[in-house]
Amino acid sequence: MQHDANYNILRAAKPNTYTAVSLFAGAGGMALGLEHAGFSHLLLNEMDKGAVATLRANRPGWPVVASDMRDVDFAHLRGSIDLLEGGFPCQAFSIAGKRLGFRDIRGLMFFEFARAVHEIRPKVVLGENVKGLVSHEGGLTLKVMAAVLQMLGYRVGCKVLRSQYLDVPQKRERLILLAVRKGLDLPLLFPLEREYTISLRRALVGCPASEGLAYSGRKQQMMRLVPEGGNWRDLPEDVQREYLPVGFRSGGSASGVARRLSWDEPSPTLPCAPDQKRTERCHPSETRPLAVREYARVQTFPDRWTFEGSLTSQYRQIGNAVPVNLGYHLGMAVAAMLGGQTTGGYERVEPMPAVVRHG
Repeated sequence: MQHDANYNILRAAKPNTYTAVSLFAGAGGMALGLEHAGFSHLLLNEMDKGAVATLRANRPGWPVVASDMRDVDFAHLRGSIDLLEGGFPCQAFSIAGKRLGFRDIRGLMFFEFARAVHEIRPKVVLGENVKGLVSHEGGLTLKVMAAVLQMLGYRVGCKVLRSQYLDVPQKRERLILLAVRKGLDLPLLFPLEREYTISLRRALVGCPASEGLAYSGRKQQMMRLVPEGGNWRDLPEDVQREYLPVGFRSGGSASGVARRLSWDEPSPTLPCAPDQKRTERCHPSETRPLAVREYARVQTFPDRWTFEGSLTSQYRQIGNAVPVNLGYHLGMAVAAMLGGQTTGGYERVEPMPAVVRHG
């Protein structure tokens, strides 16, 4: 394992011979992490114009298909792919949204992901989503997803990974679905959590200057009153009533409101914008939201990875991304699986019970 000279970005000592397809590729966080783990991409799919421009600007050689996944035929890749991965849209399952699940069109994109699995027949499938999927509909949604993959001929395991223990300076929990094609004697391996975390101070050392959002006059005045690591509860009572009347009356914690980050802790999960009322991500010592390059550092993108599109689009791309180092660790675990490694620094997980079909 090697470290980036500029920043704590991980790379395998040498490439492997494994191939990958990335769906819902976004700004390329997972795909870049897999590349760092040694994988070669034969196809990436993304339909957001800003994210597509980002992928093409940074990796002109990547075969990016810029269209709605529902219009993509994957049959030509059948039998040639080691790993198919995708972070199918998570908003339908997130506790931050209405949690409509399969009643939301975004939730239905899982079945398009399953169609790609059926057409490609990769050796390994990796699905990534929010932790809230575990409890959605009392766990039924996750069971349905596992059952679909099982019916397609895969053994399925799952685990919630905590990014802050996997070389990411961010408290970001993600549910990982991992599946192996039946008939292949491969274990289900997940990366082991490390015994350390990376502070925001370490993450932002030498971070280049960049564009960023700014606070309006009144909000600037209010945020100046919040100490490092604090939030709305640290404001004078009259300012609390002014800024958060509903939350103040209800007594809710609302820890993301007027949140100023701490230098000595990993960042909380980055949202799609750092200046929204309930998901504030204020710089620890300067009274402003984190800038674009600081956002990218927290998501472990290299400084040379540029983001295309409007400022709003850039923040959204970074906030939606899988942290690059998390992608690296997942890629190394999948490479170990494909290489027949049994454990050796990875956690072996037993497959979920197969769904019993009646009738």
